[in-house]
Amino acid sequence: MALILIADDSPTEVYVLRKMLEKNGHEVIVAENGEQAIEVAHAALPELILMDVVMPELNGFQATRRLTKD
Repeated sequence: MALILIADDSPTEVYVLRKMLEKNGHEVIVAENGEQAIEVAHAALPELILMDVVMPELNGFQATRRLTKD
């Protein structure tokens, strides 16, 4: 199945999404903020990124823009 990156600073949201995705056979990796999401995405090359919009340091919009430029 797919490697999916969850970028979210809410432990509850991460828990719910991770459980649902892993139950369906996906491998899940997690980032807690936008900067970390960019680093993890470059290292792991996930097939899908679920990005929260409101996060500390770098928000989801900024992180997405930087990822699409790469």
